Amino acid sequence: MSQAPKLAPSILVIFGITGDLAKRKVLPALYHLTKDNLIPEGTKIIGISRRETPIQNVLNTVDLCIQEEGNICDPIVISRLNKMLSMFKLDPLIESDYNGLKTYLDKIELESGLCLDRLFYLSIPPQVYNQVIERLGSSGLNRSCVHSNNNPAKIRLLVEKPFGFDVPTAEELISNTSKVFSESQTFRIDHYLAKETAQNILKFRRHNPLFASQWDGRHISAIHVIAKEKIGIQNRVNFYEQVGALRDLVQSHLLQLLSLTAMDMPENLTAKEVHAAKLAFMSNLVPPSDGVGIKYQARRGQYRTYRKEVSNPHSNVETFASIVLRSRDPNWNGALFQLTTGKSLDEKVTIIKVYFGDENPNVFSFRIQPDEGVDIDLLIEQPGFKRDLRKVKMTFRYEQDFGDSSNHQAYERVLVDAIRGDHLLFATKEEVMASWHLLQPVISRWETDSKDLEIYDNGSAGPDVSRMPKAFMTKLKAGGEIS
Repeated sequence: MSQAPKLAPSILVIFGITGDLAKRKVLPALYHLTKDNLIPEGTKIIGISRRETPIQNVLNTVDLCIQEEGNICDPIVISRLNKMLSMFKLDPLIESDYNGLKTYLDKIELESGLCLDRLFYLSIPPQVYNQVIERLGSSGLNRSCVHSNNNPAKIRLLVEKPFGFDVPTAEELISNTSKVFSESQTFRIDHYLAKETAQNILKFRRHNPLFASQWDGRHISAIHVIAKEKIGIQNRVNFYEQVGALRDLVQSHLLQLLSLTAMDMPENLTAKEVHAAKLAFMSNLVPPSDGVGIKYQARRGQYRTYRKEVSNPHSNVETFASIVLRSRDPNWNGALFQLTTGKSLDEKVTIIKVYFGDENPNVFSFRIQPDEGVDIDLLIEQPGFKRDLRKVKMTFRYEQDFGDSSNHQAYERVLVDAIRGDHLLFATKEEVMASWHLLQPVISRWETDSKDLEIYDNGSAGPDVSRMPKAFMTKLKAGGEIS
């Protein structure tokens, strides 16, 4: 049985602690890490806010214990967490405020007698990433003191997607970040990769020879990564009007999940080798060609009440996106890869479906959420004289086999791995740029032409993503030129 990770005391600085993400995910994750004794004594958590805000006011707006029985918090855990938490007033655009923050953090270290590792977590709108990162550098917050054994404390940067909005802005963000933080210091969150089933994909492929020998285009006809949500955009109007479904999930989460599922298996499952294999797979994916290629390979839709919700009757922002891709890799000849996401649909599910065979395929499904686990569809002859075939499902669920307590939530793992400097679950700059280059033709086309935007009813299945002319699909599978 593997040991729980041992962390050294550190300083976690959360920009945007009063925001929606921090309240829904980050603070509850910190409560549960404290409860599980994964955050050591001496750790300090500093919440950054533009206004003077007592930490208790922030906690009063958070369902910290939503996973606990009866949603009841353990008072001892709350007391321990409160000792770690404090607030610091800072305007992200005022440089002198960062000098004040540096003085504040230096004082914490002076009082503790230790040089502490520091993690700066940007849970803020991506439009201000560049300004905040630049000021962290100019104020010296990207440097730390040195331990008595001359081993410098680690300084790390943890950022949320999107990492840019297209190829030029992603290049600019990566360039500006690299002037202040090295790639080894930078952790780009993809919390889908922190879910148990996503982490288990590579282990499953490696340690189950029944499937490992069949994991290529000769046996697999398609892989479909799907992320559907029943909710709409809720209170994310400003964010979503600038981003849309393609940038929000396809460019990040879904391409990362597809890469884990279809990449060549590295010899060792180290961060370096896994990232190299993911990048190689992404680099072999073929962007849809402009014109006919985008018309059939990229579908977009918008749920019916969206324009009213955002108070923009002319908005062409997609709340649904689906894209079909092929690979240049000879190992994946004949296979297609599809990525689909949408809001205000008929169900909430994130799932990776691997289709073995074309007609009546066996479908192997990695269920990322909810009910994390694995399903396998098999064809079995029904009892009786007709000898009809029937699909049956073999099912594994984490909660049933291991219990709910064994399954840490994604943001708990994200925080632990960033604090200890494990890059496995985080996107590299090369992966980010490969994903933007892959989708840039679609982004450019959709920005200039809105005729193919389909309006779908709230709570429906969304646009029919199976509609593709047979001749076009045949040509795409064969790797022919699309025009």
